[in-house]
Amino acid sequence: MHKSKKKEIFCTLGPSTLNKDFLKFSNQKVSLLRLNLSHVDVSALKSTITFIRKYTKVPICIDTEGAQIRTRINKIKKLKEGDNLIINKKGKDFYLYPPEVYAQLKKNDVLLIGFKDLEVKIINKRKEKIVSRVVKSGILENAQGVHLQNRKIRLNFITNKDQRAIKVSKKMGIKNFALSFTNSHEDIIKFNKLLDKERKIFKIETKSAINNLDKIIKYGKYFLIDRGDLSKETSIEVLPVLQRKILKKAKKKRKKVYVATNFLESMVVNKYPTRGEANDIYNTLEMGASGLVLAGETAIGKYPKECVQFINKMIKIYVRKNSIR
Repeated sequence: MHKSKKKEIFCTLGPSTLNKDFLKFSNQKVSLLRLNLSHVDVSALKSTITFIRKYTKVPICIDTEGAQIRTRINKIKKLKEGDNLIINKKGKDFYLYPPEVYAQLKKNDVLLIGFKDLEVKIINKRKEKIVSRVVKSGILENAQGVHLQNRKIRLNFITNKDQRAIKVSKKMGIKNFALSFTNSHEDIIKFNKLLDKERKIFKIETKSAINNLDKIIKYGKYFLIDRGDLSKETSIEVLPVLQRKILKKAKKKRKKVYVATNFLESMVVNKYPTRGEANDIYNTLEMGASGLVLAGETAIGKYPKECVQFINKMIKIYVRKNSIR
């Protein structure tokens, strides 16, 4: 009997899993442990890597911030439709990161913030602050992704923080890196030059990536579909179509593609998955995904071990069903 190629599991580490118990558990059950630089300070990176390695032999992947706008705020705010929201140029109360974003924003720009429907429109721009109005109610938190609805602005393919983190990680012998918000094959070329010997995973999560898909697949070897940000950039209704399109094109070129976001979203708070989640996992494996990525489920969820165990069960069922006799 010849079994299907191994399907991998990636886990995002966070408050729920950066502990001795989970890290020991991850051995033999997880292929890669992901550190998201959007939620890790460079100053803590060395000690975090050292701590992880103390309890597990699973390789670590450093996931860059990449070319995305993000929020910076000290305290969570609940905002209602019609509220005014001040976006400061520099670090006081609420501002946007990276710093070059501020100069490129203009009146009538619409910002989609995070995944909880918060939407604001810029109504006035001054030298040191922008006045925006809440169009759709939501919650404003730190390190949320921000999508500019009406147009694109130019951002560097990695941030200054990414550059510092890569330097620290390379010194510590990290061999896996992910480039967030890969927009073109030029981004792949630049990232390859920066990390010529390491394994690079290129994340597909923007309209630009979809528009440049053929070249992106040609120049890269490993890819990750981030369905969260991709659904904000396109729309949630077309996400199943895009997932199939990416996997089909990659399969033809014999490239590996991993898929992330919302596989076990219900298990962030519940001990058991839904039937829809089980179906999504199996379908994604059947489409040809090389592996599945757990994000919030293992970073902040209540049941990270149970999530890993369930994904493993689903993979075993898939492999058994698709074994060639």
